[in-house]
Amino acid sequence: MSAQTKFYNRFAVLYPLVDVFLKPQKNRFFKEINQLPDGNLLEIGVGNGSHFSAYKTHQITGIELSDAMLKLARKNAPSRISLHQMNGEHLEFADARFDYVVLSHVIAVADQPEKLLSECLRVLKPNGKLLILNHFTPNNILGKLDRLFNLFSGIFHLKSLFFMEDFETIRCFELEREIKLQPLSYFKILIYKKP
Repeated sequence: MSAQTKFYNRFAVLYPLVDVFLKPQKNRFFKEINQLPDGNLLEIGVGNGSHFSAYKTHQITGIELSDAMLKLARKNAPSRISLHQMNGEHLEFADARFDYVVLSHVIAVADQPEKLLSECLRVLKPNGKLLILNHFTPNNILGKLDRLFNLFSGIFHLKSLFFMEDFETIRCFELEREIKLQPLSYFKILIYKKP
């Protein structure tokens, strides 16, 4: 069991507190997801699954690395959501299987985000969409705080300083939309299309 998995197994009991903090961003994110044409959707890193009721459309497959989180997610999952224990950096799905891949506050905690993006690209159908909700280091006061927090963010298995343009694989996608969320645009929704 990796150190990351152990951390999230222990963190599962505190995850509802994080949910409260992230709820406004997630509400906007799911509004965008639900406006997309019905399709086959993969969510990588479902956490405790407390957000599952926010999905109004789509055929949902969810994966989670932490067995403790997955156990909670299964309690929250309606029958239409298929759940699997799996690492997003090593997806066990066929190429071009999904219309949509969702990463909600996942990419900054991945051990190998480049590999994660590569797997997203592989399992997406042509013209499929990659939807990302995450923090991104802004060029304002929050950016300065990010740099300070980065000194010990590894304790939380989190990359505090985070810039999407640092990833080679993201250049294989076309950015369709960028939605800046308040406060101070620290959180963004990014919608990419696979050519």
